[in-house]
Amino acid sequence: MVVSRIPPALGGGCLRILTPLLLLASAASLRAARIPAPAACGKPQRLNRIVGGEDSTDAEWPWVVSVQKNGTHHCAGSLLTSRWVVTAAHCFKGNLNKPSQFSVLLGAWQLENPGPRSQQVGIAWVQSHPVYSWKEGSRADIALVRLEHAIHFSERILPICLPDSSVRLPPNTRCWIAGWGSIRDGVPLPHPQTLQKLEVPIIDSEVCSRLYWRGAGQGAITEDMLCAGYLEGRRDACLGDSGGPLMCQVEGTWLLAGIISWGEGCAERNRPGVYISLAAHRSWVMRIVQGVQLRGHSQGRGPAGEGAPSPRGPR
Repeated sequence: MVVSRIPPALGGGCLRILTPLLLLASAASLRAARIPAPAACGKPQRLNRIVGGEDSTDAEWPWVVSVQKNGTHHCAGSLLTSRWVVTAAHCFKGNLNKPSQFSVLLGAWQLENPGPRSQQVGIAWVQSHPVYSWKEGSRADIALVRLEHAIHFSERILPICLPDSSVRLPPNTRCWIAGWGSIRDGVPLPHPQTLQKLEVPIIDSEVCSRLYWRGAGQGAITEDMLCAGYLEGRRDACLGDSGGPLMCQVEGTWLLAGIISWGEGCAERNRPGVYISLAAHRSWVMRIVQGVQLRGHSQGRGPAGEGAPSPRGPR
């Protein structure tokens, strides 16, 4: 026989006290359920042109966005939080104080068929890096875009992580780029403008500096730049890909290693793509963007020219 441990004289009073407490706990649980948890960064939730690239699959890169000018694709970018996108500063050359001309399309796989789950959001303002000089090939070619309102995360719209201080990208690290840019110099991405992807290896910084050496101490590759691609050419980012991500996977999570910035031509021999390093500008991004997520190695492991540069976006 089970005997209650509550004395009869106290039982009713305890129940009367417990009932409002349980109701309060239930109300708190309901409130907590209504507050959306931050979406995990760098983890696509799979659903069941870049020169020399291939079609991506739907929702494969849910942080890649189209920065549009007057309704037309202009540059790419990467979603950091529900209110912030990071892209290349040169995408806003001459238009930094004209945010109303721009919008951001999120969750699109094919630009001409973005689908009902995509979201188009206006731009509130743009913050370019204070040392960017607005010259092609300048260091600090990075800008943060504040959206007019917070977007809703879904399997097609998720943030990417930034690399923490444990991340090293040694030469030949295999990373990926994605964008809706030209498939060859002067040849736009054909209908229906499906997001392109391309695997690119990281190139040793000293090798890249020699390839883009201008002579007389005029190195084109600055300390905040990364090079990636193929020395033989044929595969590369191109016009319209500017601002898009250089993405590297570390321990199962995609990190934003760089931003597509510039190069000489598209997919030319010994002229690999040049990217702005997010590791070099991580502290600046974190000062402005609240809630950006960092990821890296769980153990904190360590290491791992002629012609004018052309930006990878509209000139």
